[in-house]
Amino acid sequence: MICFNKYIATFLWVYLIVFTANAQVHPDAQYAEGILLNKKMDGFRGIWYANQPNNSEFVYKYGGGLGTYTANHNPLAIYSEEVQKTFFCYGAVNEEGSLIYAVSFFDHRNQTLAKPTAVFDKKTTDAHDNPVLSIDDEGYIWIFGTSHGVWRPSYILKSKSPYSIDEFELVEATKSQDGQKIVMDIFSYLQVYHSPREGFIGLFTHYIDKPFPLGPKNTRVISWMKSKDGQNWSEWKDIASIEEGHYQTSVFSKGKLSSAFNYHPYTKGDIGLNYRTNLYYLETSDYGNTWQNAEGKSIQLPLTEVGNDALVKDYKSEELLVYINDIMHDKDGNPVILYVTSKGFDPGPEHGPHTWNLAKWNGKSWELVRITDSDNNYDMGSIFIDSLGDWMIIGPTVSGPQKFNTGGEMAQWRSKDKGKSWQLERQLTKNSEYNHSYARKPLTSHPDFVALWADGHGRKPSESRLYFSNS
Repeated sequence: MICFNKYIATFLWVYLIVFTANAQVHPDAQYAEGILLNKKMDGFRGIWYANQPNNSEFVYKYGGGLGTYTANHNPLAIYSEEVQKTFFCYGAVNEEGSLIYAVSFFDHRNQTLAKPTAVFDKKTTDAHDNPVLSIDDEGYIWIFGTSHGVWRPSYILKSKSPYSIDEFELVEATKSQDGQKIVMDIFSYLQVYHSPREGFIGLFTHYIDKPFPLGPKNTRVISWMKSKDGQNWSEWKDIASIEEGHYQTSVFSKGKLSSAFNYHPYTKGDIGLNYRTNLYYLETSDYGNTWQNAEGKSIQLPLTEVGNDALVKDYKSEELLVYINDIMHDKDGNPVILYVTSKGFDPGPEHGPHTWNLAKWNGKSWELVRITDSDNNYDMGSIFIDSLGDWMIIGPTVSGPQKFNTGGEMAQWRSKDKGKSWQLERQLTKNSEYNHSYARKPLTSHPDFVALWADGHGRKPSESRLYFSNS
């Protein structure tokens, strides 16, 4: 099924990829081992997921069609010039409501979608376990299945043939620890990139216990690791472990790996992750051997203090929360960070405005720009900067049918002055049944396929449909 919207003097194609069966609410605490499937699916069924129920009319802290969740999973899609296909993965769902690692591709030569492959049944309903995708130098497709916390295993899968999504096999991964090889079967919020020179490099989260007052159990520590072959991984190296931990979002291009992250303050018994704040930035141009801030100052890792040289903006002193959406390099290789700030973690107008911000490094200092407001902390979009210097954002900045819940109507924003000012160029969806959320860009892209997202009801279980858009 293909839908498109026609605008005066401009054609915009938004493709509806198909729809899913109704998903049911299941507890997250499912610990069964996953199952390798390698079966074709009859449609693109995205998973519905919600987190932290509350007593308000909004029902959940966040929820909806979250097949392209989270902002800390990257990449979900990659364009391969060799075969002129955009390969993508997402969190699908079966009839029992279990999370499925699904993979497909868009063939740019004949403008068709491949029937998706159900690669793996994760045996959970938690969309935090959604997969990410990578392609190595030989064209093999890699699927990395993450885990939320320490209760379920993670998985790595590799296609049996280059540029093929028909069949995958499990990879028995190991990591170095104290001079020995041990099984690597759990990692969270993975962002993984491949280069001809170094192989794979991944940014991720692992969980540790900290004694009071440094932090609670299951503190989120952000780290990095490398692997030449995807099976044998280096020792884990920590980037930051401040109080209750962090969420990080990253980008890798032209040999530079950049990470933007916040931190969870210790809150003496409350849930610190709900009070995420501050904005930090680090980069490496030698695959993790050394790390610097934006001005090039060397930073000793791991960071353990709130005040440090990676700090971009102190939002804690302003009592504002920080939700990082995306990060990009401009034409000069400078970082550009897209994020949302608000006054509280609960959904609803009393914690607004939910402000979309841009932090961009101009070569000498950080410039902070307000773009617009939306109505939920988890309104997630992506930023695009092409080779000509054209700046664009696609995200759910327009309120949708479930107002103040996750997502909304997708919109396209444009800047003609390198991010200093922004204009709403067009609304991509309207009069929708469900909220659209988590617009994700490919790591490398073709104009025919620049964003992938899902829809779903923000307040109750529903079907979830996948969409993609051209430029």
